[in-house]
Amino acid sequence: NRKIKILSLSRNFGHQAAFTAGLEHARGDVIAMMDGDLQDPPELLAEMYRKIKDENFDVVSGKRTGRKGKKGKNLITSFFHFIFRNIGDIRNMENYGNFSMMTREALNALLSMKEKVRYLPGLRTFIGFRQGSVEYVRDIRYSGKPKMSFRNLLFLAADAIFSFSKFPIRFCLILGIFGALFFLAAGIIMLILHFSGSDTGSWSPALLSVWFLGSVQLIFLGILGEYIYRSYKETQNRPLYFIRKCFDDGPENDESRKE
Repeated sequence: NRKIKILSLSRNFGHQAAFTAGLEHARGDVIAMMDGDLQDPPELLAEMYRKIKDENFDVVSGKRTGRKGKKGKNLITSFFHFIFRNIGDIRNMENYGNFSMMTREALNALLSMKEKVRYLPGLRTFIGFRQGSVEYVRDIRYSGKPKMSFRNLLFLAADAIFSFSKFPIRFCLILGIFGALFFLAAGIIMLILHFSGSDTGSWSPALLSVWFLGSVQLIFLGILGEYIYRSYKETQNRPLYFIRKCFDDGPENDESRKE
């Protein structure tokens, strides 16, 4: 069937890389993204297509108004969206996932961004164009066990926050300034107490301040390390994925992609 193309990757390169492989090999004027576990209802694709054709939207995303399934995982996901909504540089990103549909022009704009560490819902919103949404309640998984573990969800959330928010690095700067001012004031007060003959408790507050500042510095180094790691991944310029086999009766049959 010339209308069907299946890509078999050489290994598991991750959720976002797999989606990117599909998008780069997709043909047609309208392209849809959805997971294969049927948590996102396929019947909504018709409504998304109608919005693109009849209402002239370039991108239509599925907006989750509720979730079925494990409450613990739902709570974690909702917490991530709450954090991302309040600290992210891109607005109107709450409760959007990969489930979406877009025109060829919008997809070309999305694929023009070549970063290696990527969060596709954020990139999809970043490109602009005329964006709409379709609301739905996300269902439980149809069958099988989810491959997106809690660890993978945590890494995906980190990619989203560090890729689309300046808050972590700015938070370090602000907290560092306030910490410096606080301990400068505390040092002045302790000097005054010391020269006035008051008991300063053998300078134990100074020792506590050293411990506190050491802990804060470790946190800051960790945050800076996240940014440095992502910059390093970009400079490596490795392919996002390799294709082991492409099942396709059409004219295109790429064996690997370098972007």
